[in-house]
Amino acid sequence: MKKSKVYIIVLALIITSCSRFDEDITPKSLNTFQKETIAYFKEIALGFEFSSSTEITRKWNTDMLIYVGGEKEDYLMSELNSIIAEINQLSTDGFSVSITADTLKSNFYIFLGSGNEYGNQFPSSQDLINNNWGLFNINWNDQNELYKGRMYVDIYRAEETAQKHLLREELTQSLGLGKDSNLYAESIFRQSWTLTNHYTPIDKELIRLLYHPKITSGLNSEEVTERLTNILLDEN
Repeated sequence: MKKSKVYIIVLALIITSCSRFDEDITPKSLNTFQKETIAYFKEIALGFEFSSSTEITRKWNTDMLIYVGGEKEDYLMSELNSIIAEINQLSTDGFSVSITADTLKSNFYIFLGSGNEYGNQFPSSQDLINNNWGLFNINWNDQNELYKGRMYVDIYRAEETAQKHLLREELTQSLGLGKDSNLYAESIFRQSWTLTNHYTPIDKELIRLLYHPKITSGLNSEEVTERLTNILLDEN
């Protein structure tokens, strides 16, 4: 009788041990939102809307120092500060955005005024102004790192809510998230006209992941999939 009891106890221990081991080796997998995030990242962050540039990642490798010109209305400057704070909170690779009063120190220019005034300053954008109340232009180096840019918001044709939307959209796309999509109705990257004045959860993920230390400029679609998958699985 004693031998039988010992045998049962040992068997129970073996079964318990095996069960715990199986749980430990269960592979991690991406959830639905994470899969959607990777797909949306590749749709938005590879290339630019008004450009035939290679479809790879491009991001700032230096801080963005913004000089604001034109009519600096209080409500727009307040909105700009809020947008900057959100972007800085999402970035974890050392990148940050700030406003400077020194044009010589700045590497990004925001013009708030009329399209005609902006077109007079930058004739190369003249053809796009009639159909666009907001525009951005961005420059990158041989390493595909963004280092200079400009944008405008037309405060005459667009009313206040639309101005805030355009300010958020154009500045966010100037980070290297340069394409539009009709996939998500409330996304700041919505191609059709909206008045969205906030980042959706997936918008925040795109900003956060582009400015993650493991994401670099020059990544193609396959490389993006691999790196984002690894980042998100590590966070699970």
